[in-house]
Parts: sequence; structure tokens; C-alpha cells
Amino acid sequence: MVQVDMQRHLWVPYSFEYESHDLIKMYRDMGKFELMALPYAPEALEPVISKETIAFHHGKHLATYVNNLNGLLEGSPLAGLPLEEIVLKADGGILNNAGQILNHELYFGQFLPCKRPEVERSGNPKSAPTGKLAEAIVRDFGSFEAFKEEFQKKGATLFGSGWVWLSADKDGKLVITQETNAANPIQKGLKPLLTFDVWEHAYYLDYQNRRPDHLAALWQIVNWEVIESRLSK
Repeated sequence: MVQVDMQRHLWVPYSFEYESHDLIKMYRDMGKFELMALPYAPEALEPVISKETIAFHHGKHLATYVNNLNGLLEGSPLAGLPLEEIVLKADGGILNNAGQILNHELYFGQFLPCKRPEVERSGNPKSAPTGKLAEAIVRDFGSFEAFKEEFQKKGATLFGSGWVWLSADKDGKLVITQETNAANPIQKGLKPLLTFDVWEHAYYLDYQNRRPDHLAALWQIVNWEVIESRLSK
């Protein structure tokens, strides 16, 4: 399974002025799950993802899942378990909120700023995987372009809310899956590597109903080193 340092989620949130900030600080002091800190500034993913979308998506939606999970875990036998274990054992509201926290941490943790020094110097960002991940994509999908086409199609055609994932099975074979609502590939015994969020709150401020445009734009900010590191764990 992919490891995301989930033992207790003792992270300090990015310096956003969110309504949830004081509540999240209280959770840190109490040793409960916390909102992950973003590894970039809120405007860093523009124009692919706007600062406004980050404010709502990370600072409100994800913060609400964290708040909900902490409340639901009070008095539960699942309290104190790592997040992945909760996702594998829970059902109902606990599963929904824990699954969404896990999904969003993998999602927000896989991006790089649009304007990066190495891009501005050379005009050539690392826009494709290398090494073992690149070899596996060619082996299992035929080419990187064929993989992207299938991945985007699966994301665009997922009915309702959910996620499209690239994962590896126990033998290392890469697979693309559609996961509805809060589901995560670990529930199928897979190792999640890359995901695009197709819940409307992930893109509606920037793309309205143009989900395919949102999916096509996300390739510009994927941090392939992160994806490659997930495969190697």
C-alpha cells in the first residue's frame, strides 16, 4: 500500500485565513486528525487550478471531512488507527470521510507549481514519467499518450462524483479504475499512484461543466517524481 505518513496526521495547515483554521488548530492540540499542509502556495497551480478553487476545495471541503471524521471517531473502536486502516475497516460515514481524506491527500500531494524555475529556464518541464514508471506505462498501455487518453476518458465518463486512478496491482501491473464517491483503490488490494478528482467542487469554479478540459489541464502540474516514488514503495 502507498504510504502517506498517516499515523496521526499531525500537520500544520498552510497559512490560509480559513474559517476552519481555529478548529483545525484545536484538533492539533488534541492529537486528532488534521488538515494536511499543502506543499505549495494557494495560487501556485494557476491557471490550471485557481486560488479560489484551492480555498474551497482544500480549505473548506477537505477541512470538513477532517472535522467530520474526528467527530465520528469519538468512542469508536476505530479511533487511533492509521487512516488507511480505517478506510479498509470502516463503513458508513466514517468510511466516507476517511476515504475522502485519503483521496485528497494523495491528490493535493501530487502537484507542482505551474511556474517553476526549471520550466522558466528551459521551457521544458518534466511532463512525462521516466524510469520504471515510464516502462510500466508503455508495457501496460502501449504508450504514454495512450495511457493519458484512457485515463482522461475514464475520468470524463465516470457518472456522478468520484475519482479516476492509476494504481498498481500486487504483481506490479498498472490499472486504471473509476472509484465512485469516497472509494479508494486500496479497498481492491491496489496501490494508488495518481488520481484526478472529478467531484464538481474540484473544478466547477474554473471549468464549469467542462470536466474533460479540467482533466486535460491537470497533466501540466503532475509531479511525476511523487508518482514514481509511490510506485517504488
